[in-house]
Amino acid sequence: MTLPLKVATYNIRKCVGLDQKRSPDRILQVLNEIDADVITLQEADRRFGSRESCLPASLIESETPWHPVPFNIRPGSIGWHGNAILVRRGIEANHAHPLDLPMLEPRGAVEAYCTFEGRQFRIIGVHLDLSGLWRRRQVRAILAHIDAAPRHLPTVIMGDFNQWSDRGALSEFAFHHHRIIKTPKSFHSSRPVAHLDRIIVSHDISVEGQGAHTSPLSQRASDHLPIWADLKLH
Repeated sequence: MTLPLKVATYNIRKCVGLDQKRSPDRILQVLNEIDADVITLQEADRRFGSRESCLPASLIESETPWHPVPFNIRPGSIGWHGNAILVRRGIEANHAHPLDLPMLEPRGAVEAYCTFEGRQFRIIGVHLDLSGLWRRRQVRAILAHIDAAPRHLPTVIMGDFNQWSDRGALSEFAFHHHRIIKTPKSFHSSRPVAHLDRIIVSHDISVEGQGAHTSPLSQRASDHLPIWADLKLH
């Protein structure tokens, strides 16, 4: 049997739009337009101070069909270094934790095992370094973590990889039985010129459709467009 699953990833720029106004409501409206089952977010927490979420968990719970996967790292935060995972109600998320990545900047990755209609799969949300050297180290750390898992699970890795080309560090995913979905350019949202955001899947997942979500709201809510994919887990 196959399990259909829609996923999306979105760098929300701390909810600050191109008009320089911080609007969590606008971000949630964009997410509701996409209507994915699982969403990874980047830059979801403030960088300084208490690093609380710019997208309050209470607002997500009241205005959307999702809830944030709890990482329980900082009060008021929904993620780790801005990385967060939202799952539709009815999807159970457990074994959620940040991944220990080498880093030069305060970025990183988070992981959750999800169960939906009796099927288990793994979601990894990432925001990788601007430095190519550190980005390669981070990709290798993610792959080493997957290889060390006690059993294989269908895996989706998605987020802001901060890399324009599928070559270089990203080419290493192909040697570990993963493939990069050919989604459209997502940065800059006003005029997309770069593939900074990506969705990568293990080979036991088929891709039924993919795209960048372009709407009047998404073109001004952040400097990135959200990208999405319709998947089937085998």
